[in-house]
Amino acid sequence: MIKVNGEDHDASFDSVQALMTQLGIDPRGVAVAVNGEIVRRGAWGATHLGDGDVIEVVSAAAGG
Repeated sequence: MIKVNGEDHDASFDSVQALMTQLGIDPRGVAVAVNGEIVRRGAWGATHLGDGDVIEVVSAAAGG
């Protein structure tokens, strides 16, 4: 079980990249943190996820 933006997911995701793809999250303008640590976009494929991980996916928003 992992938690993505506060929601539990039973699915097993091999990596951050797999999570983004399988959940249909557009990677443009997005930052990802795993267990409180920012993961560089270039490392998404190599960053493996395991049971109990907490993932936050945050998108940039323009405003004024």
